[in-house]
Amino acid sequence: MKSYQRIVLIDDNEDDNFFHEIMIRKAGFDGDVQVFDNGFDALAFLENDGLALKTCIFLDINMPMLDGFEVASQAEPMLKDKDSTMLVMLTSSGSPVDRERALSMDVINGYVTKPLTVDSLKDLLGGLR
Repeated sequence: MKSYQRIVLIDDNEDDNFFHEIMIRKAGFDGDVQVFDNGFDALAFLENDGLALKTCIFLDINMPMLDGFEVASQAEPMLKDKDSTMLVMLTSSGSPVDRERALSMDVINGYVTKPLTVDSLKDLLGGLR
């Protein structure tokens, strides 16, 4: 079973971040949760952190300034050799075009339509701490 130590939420919607953190805790995760409301701050965190902890990143597509695809592209060099890090698009977009584009990017490991639920988290992440 996978055991993540950190979950990172990157979404400009404060309500979604609040709700998703509640679902993460209800799913039994007791590790570190980092929340970013824009791609610039999230990228700075990833660059400075070094990603030593086993981390799952949930990334929204539709954000101002840098959308999720741009964030994923810029994060790819930092995540490329990090087997302990998983990047998942978490979006309200049910568009097959968005799904196909996301899953065609090597850095993206999954695509989940909002909202996160306890069951979808457990299915996606295996064993949560």
